[in-house]
Amino acid sequence: MAQIKFSGLRVFSGGSGLPGLLIIVSALGLSKFCFAQDSGRRHADSLPYRSLDSVLVTADQRSSRLLPMPAVKGTYIYAGRKTETVRLDYLDANRVDNNPRQLFAKVPGIFVYENDGTGNQVNISARALTAHRSWEMNVRHNDVMTNSDLYGYPASHFNAPTESIERIELVRGSGSLQYGAQFGGMVNYVTKDADTTKRISFESSNSVGSYGLFSTYNAVGGKVNRLKYYSYVNYRKSDGYRDNSEYKYFAAHAHLEYQFSRDLSMRLEYNHMDYVNHINGGLNDVQFRQNPRQSTRNRNYYSPTIHLPSIRLDYSLGRNTQLNVIGSAVLGSRNSVQFIALSTVADTINAATGEYNPRQVDIDNYHSYSAEARVRHYYQWFGKTHAVVGGVRYINNNLGRHQLGKGTTGSDYDLSLTDPKWGRDMSFRTKNVSVFSENMLQLHRKLSFTAGFRFENGSTRMGGYIYNIDPVNIPVEIDHSFFLLGASMQYEAGKHIQVFANWSQAYRPVIFADIIPATTLNKIDPGIKDAYGNNAELGLRGTVGKRFRFDANIFLVDYKNRTGNVAVTDGSGATYLYKTNTGRSLAEGLEVYAELDLVGRKAGSRGSFGLSVFTSSSVMYARYRKGTVVVSGNNTDIKGNKVEAAPPFISRNGLQFKLKRLSSTLQYSYTAATYADPLNTETPNASGTVGRIPGYQLVDWNFTYRFEKFVTLRLLMNNIFNRQYFTQRPAFFPGPGGLYPSDGRSIIISAGINL
Repeated sequence: MAQIKFSGLRVFSGGSGLPGLLIIVSALGLSKFCFAQDSGRRHADSLPYRSLDSVLVTADQRSSRLLPMPAVKGTYIYAGRKTETVRLDYLDANRVDNNPRQLFAKVPGIFVYENDGTGNQVNISARALTAHRSWEMNVRHNDVMTNSDLYGYPASHFNAPTESIERIELVRGSGSLQYGAQFGGMVNYVTKDADTTKRISFESSNSVGSYGLFSTYNAVGGKVNRLKYYSYVNYRKSDGYRDNSEYKYFAAHAHLEYQFSRDLSMRLEYNHMDYVNHINGGLNDVQFRQNPRQSTRNRNYYSPTIHLPSIRLDYSLGRNTQLNVIGSAVLGSRNSVQFIALSTVADTINAATGEYNPRQVDIDNYHSYSAEARVRHYYQWFGKTHAVVGGVRYINNNLGRHQLGKGTTGSDYDLSLTDPKWGRDMSFRTKNVSVFSENMLQLHRKLSFTAGFRFENGSTRMGGYIYNIDPVNIPVEIDHSFFLLGASMQYEAGKHIQVFANWSQAYRPVIFADIIPATTLNKIDPGIKDAYGNNAELGLRGTVGKRFRFDANIFLVDYKNRTGNVAVTDGSGATYLYKTNTGRSLAEGLEVYAELDLVGRKAGSRGSFGLSVFTSSSVMYARYRKGTVVVSGNNTDIKGNKVEAAPPFISRNGLQFKLKRLSSTLQYSYTAATYADPLNTETPNASGTVGRIPGYQLVDWNFTYRFEKFVTLRLLMNNIFNRQYFTQRPAFFPGPGGLYPSDGRSIIISAGINL
């Protein structure tokens, strides 16, 4: 239990445009509301000041409930949007190897794509969007964008250890105006901050588990006068569930924040991540049924190295205005050395040479720079306080892509070339400017209406050469310029009930990654076009009494000129994946999160007992409303077909138990069957690249025991019934070579200390 003394909180009379109220609620992880007034510190609002006595708030801080974002926070407006905040501190979840189905257990509709069990890469999506490296979302870390190159290759390779994360913030598709044009909205991973009550504090978490897993996470932080600091290092390794799937992962972070005055602060931050994964190769369906742990490749490796420096300035320009400026960079490389072929082609000794065949080496180098300035201003109009936000973002990226290099015939991780000439040696230089603004009108103390726009203009220019593609079919420059609109509404229907609705436009321009095949097993439609469409939501959220919390909504995603992959067999009998605009898709559905405390917990009672249940479920109808793909020279109508990789039903449900210092979560997850291609191919082909993806049911059971606040022990049991399943037949990394099985049963034991 926590007793937290506040000397100054802001009072508001109600309504949805209340920047101070829910910031405190969110910080505590509470579903209760409290009101008090500022005792003199200057804040960016227009309300008069009045000194009141201090307020002592006594409450249970150990809440794992899902909470919406406040209506206004910092320089962002969230009113009327589908937003979620996942606080990780008191989740009984597997944070050691970043298990997404547990981390996002209470976020309805999140589809998790697993190509391995390392947790080194989080692949998530929702609402019938592509989950590959979360690239349909604007991915951020402490508000800093981590997508490697939005208009060259928009994947997010950076992934911080979730043992370092305090909370995860999500804004669904309506975030396309404030963050970026993506259909999937925004996900922001927020790092733990310093313990400001100490000059120095220390945290360490050490874990061992199945298949040779070892992980150590160590952090220090504190506050000295006006300076806050926090730093961590994390090292993790494992032999992996499948043969030839070992990995080593390392991450480091440091940030310094200096408070120059009550109005001005600056934060310097650096993040680093690198790992080496041994890629075990895809299987076909027969191989999967025979032994899902087997490997078809023992010479394939993948290794990214990412640096993420940033500087942030926050400044209060008077009582009503807040300025936020962030300059950041994504620097590093993405490296792979592989023998690339379908799962039916074995990687064996070449009889003519007495050696293995040479491997393919691919290296990307990222030099992505961005600067974003945002301002929020409160103003009075017709006796009401309203808010407007606006900003500008500039991106200057240089992506160097070196592909189809002739590598060695060895079996170790080796990026050496036996021929110095790359098959492709390209550079993508992108410059982009975006301007955005939103205005929230407080029409009534219970009703707000927000409208806004986003305008982007930029271009990507390609240089270099491509060995096996006619340059006539490749544009030298891709220009994009688009204008997006959006609007949202929020109504306080009761003391703790909100109605929200929104509509916004989204856009996904053609990028060079779309028009240049990734491997020799991929081919591209030269006439591929930009994708665009709309997001819409209508929802109801809040609490009923003290024990029941819910967040339910219906949604619609209208996606025009959607791109997809079709398996094609040419005249010689060779199979390849053909990427093209597959048509217009429409995803409609219902998302529900609900949590019920079956046994209440008395605030302030250290011997509290708690029992609660939750469900986080989505039902989705995702179909092609219009579309034609060319298969073997023939036009095939796909109207009415199901959208690929879009499960119609995803449900995660849990039973949470707490007795004194012991807590436990038993979680049941179900993901329905889907298809790997827009043709809805039912019977898998020989290589396993297309076909039905069966549904799967998983059970996880985790325990946490806390000795006061200093020592924590965890027992994490994943997939306890050892279900064998797979989530995707990938067309991208780790290669279109068949299906990639997910991990079976595993157990992790973790011990942590906080000083």
